[in-house]
Amino acid sequence: MTVADLDSRLGSSELTEWMAYEKITGPLGRRRHDIQAATIASTIANANRGKGKKFEVKDFVPTYGLERQRPQDMLAAIRGINRSMGGDEHARRDD
Repeated sequence: MTVADLDSRLGSSELTEWMAYEKITGPLGRRRHDIQAATIASTIANANRGKGKKFEVKDFVPTYGLERQRPQDMLAAIRGINRSMGGDEHARRDD
């Protein structure tokens, strides 16, 4: 369904009702799934972490519309998380 399609089918009062419903129950759709996955990810990360920073759900919720990270920055973040959890880094072997 396109936005124009939705606009022709959904009146202002119904949209207002859905907005109120979402305020009571929490986000709907993809955002809710992102939060559910982030909750599981933070639970697993905290169960396996060493001493140090406790992970929060917000650490695992994807952010959209922001500037993309460079691969080097993503790798640095992963290495930092690995170190904070007491992990070792092993070089990849190309045979």
